[in-house]
Amino acid sequence: MADDERRTETSGPDLTGSSSGVPGPEATSNPASGQGTTEPGSGGEGPRVFDKRGSRHAEGSKPVDPESQLAASRKEAAEHLDDLKRLKAEFENYRKRVIREQTSMVERASEQLVERLLPVLDNFELALIAADRTKDYDALVRGVELVFGELADLLHKEGLQKIEALGKPFDPTQHEAVLEVGDGPAEGNPVVAEVVRNGYTLKGKVVRPAMVKVVRR
Repeated sequence: MADDERRTETSGPDLTGSSSGVPGPEATSNPASGQGTTEPGSGGEGPRVFDKRGSRHAEGSKPVDPESQLAASRKEAAEHLDDLKRLKAEFENYRKRVIREQTSMVERASEQLVERLLPVLDNFELALIAADRTKDYDALVRGVELVFGELADLLHKEGLQKIEALGKPFDPTQHEAVLEVGDGPAEGNPVVAEVVRNGYTLKGKVVRPAMVKVVRR
């Protein structure tokens, strides 16, 4: 009975795998891990891995020629320079064209205004001729008044407006005070007492302020 138990113990499988020829887990590597093979004789330092992917990329790449690369860069720079020169020339032509158009617009506007003023000039000339022939100065005054009204109406249509200043509070944006009259209180507000010269606005913009005398009230 004791001999049978000893035979059973010796015939059992070797779980360490040392005598069956199957390498243990420390002697194998997982091929799916991509870590290469383990260098034999490494001892207890752990597996040493060789990665050949970088060497394959290095072998497949071609060396770069510095001269060809420099030539390509010079060619690209020359193309960009040509584009900039062409763009500069186009902008210069555009600027000159805009200046010509603006000048032409101003000239046409002046021409139209002069054409509207010519009838007024003709009426002035006729009034002077009639006054010289008849010596009727009352008729001359009436003629001048008619021409003045015609001129004022023409300028009004062009957007010219007279600044109504008399009796208004002094406004430095529309009035130009040349004299302070009266003996009002020093802390009083200045008010336009007299208009020395009319002021005008053209389409809402002051082209000439009214010259006025002010008094404090």
